[in-house]
Amino acid sequence: MDGETPGEKVAVIELLLALCYASGNYPTSDEEWQQWVRSEHPLDRVASWLAIQSDDDWDLFHPTRPLGQNALLGEFMEEHGTGPAQLVIERSGDYSQFADHHHLAHPDPLPAAKAYRALLTQHVFGLSGRARISGKKTLGPTITNLATGRLGGRIRVLALGRTLGHTLRLNLTPATDDPQVLNLTWTQGPIRRRGFTSKPPPRAVAGYADLHSSLGRSVLLRPRPGLSGDLAAVDRVLIGAGELLDLNQEKHLQDAVMSQTRTGVVKPLWPSATRDLWREAHALYAAVERRSGGLYRRLAQLPKDDGPLGQTFDLLAVGLLAAKSSAVGWVTSVSPFAPGRAPELYQASLRGSEVAEHLARSLDSAAFRAWEVMFPNPKPSDKKAQIARFDARPEQWKATELPYRTLLADVADGAPVSDRMPEYTGWLVEMAQAFLAKRLDALPGNGQGRRARAAAQRGFTEFLTGPKAPSDLRDFTIGAA
Repeated sequence: MDGETPGEKVAVIELLLALCYASGNYPTSDEEWQQWVRSEHPLDRVASWLAIQSDDDWDLFHPTRPLGQNALLGEFMEEHGTGPAQLVIERSGDYSQFADHHHLAHPDPLPAAKAYRALLTQHVFGLSGRARISGKKTLGPTITNLATGRLGGRIRVLALGRTLGHTLRLNLTPATDDPQVLNLTWTQGPIRRRGFTSKPPPRAVAGYADLHSSLGRSVLLRPRPGLSGDLAAVDRVLIGAGELLDLNQEKHLQDAVMSQTRTGVVKPLWPSATRDLWREAHALYAAVERRSGGLYRRLAQLPKDDGPLGQTFDLLAVGLLAAKSSAVGWVTSVSPFAPGRAPELYQASLRGSEVAEHLARSLDSAAFRAWEVMFPNPKPSDKKAQIARFDARPEQWKATELPYRTLLADVADGAPVSDRMPEYTGWLVEMAQAFLAKRLDALPGNGQGRRARAAAQRGFTEFLTGPKAPSDLRDFTIGAA
């Protein structure tokens, strides 16, 4: 199952999980869940259930109950509607000007299928901020106040199987009696929707079908006249505030990997502009090993090497990186997983991370040593830029992802961690030396330049194998690289 973006892929899987619960096709206990995963339990009840549903319930452009939308916005479309590009999170920028520099009102239509996937993505990942709609002239002042979506601001982790069915079974949370409340439209159904005269308290979640299909935005799409079928398109859009849910961490954030901020606040792992998501793989494996969160407890219980192909799969982590109300881009990482090998994968990811982090600090030390020699009397305001000339960490971090993923893949396939670490360590050290040398090539060939080069290389070597080095580097010799 693919999507045009990582967030869209997650949003579509969220909807498919909702359909499983709405059709009553879900396990009722951890033991049954495990049996479903191991035996590839069929999910055809979902298709049978869909076949008997009313076509009107699934009409994206129904006049009174459009799929996934709020028809109450209809009377305001002509005055307040804007171009459909604002529906696509990663294009919308500050809701005023887009990444390709055309304005919010740009009339290019959006194919209906793409618009629906973008709608789903808005419901789960929508950013907080102010909607481009007048509250006074529409449904009330609070419709302009966009709350962060259910998955906004945090990393969503999915177990990604070999097939779509495998993926859905892995991510279904056992429930004994789901109310099967599916959010098909804002204006119809058992859920009592919020109003917009004041900010309401978050409402209780009515089961997992409700959770995975919740309407995080009030949205209305206008179809372009005269087009239908595969040619159907959206030419105008309205977006306002939507549902606010009272989420229970144990029930509704079963995939969350809890992490601590610098100020000591514990919250689900969040997207970072300065730290690539693949560097958090050890946190995912630690969650499985410690059985923290319902998803990770269940994954830890899967038997090792079950069947000819085993039950190997990936852990897909996705988050939306934002600067206030502006989307910066999707961050994503795929980490291999093999049942029964969580301890080994955790050790490999942790030791691999420790080596990579220490190598980065070694390159930082080298850059500082070169700077000390080349700029003995610097202006404080120039220091950061001057050191950056000799700092090879950006290149090193970018290049480290492949060796790190290779290490994890080998361990997931059964290789002992101790056997793979020397090769991984040597690979990283060799790259670091090459990147440092390239940075130092910019030094002049005079005496000062030669002293700076020698100081940098000495600083790198001393820090690399110094007393603070992890065990995989402590006894490592440069000549062995």
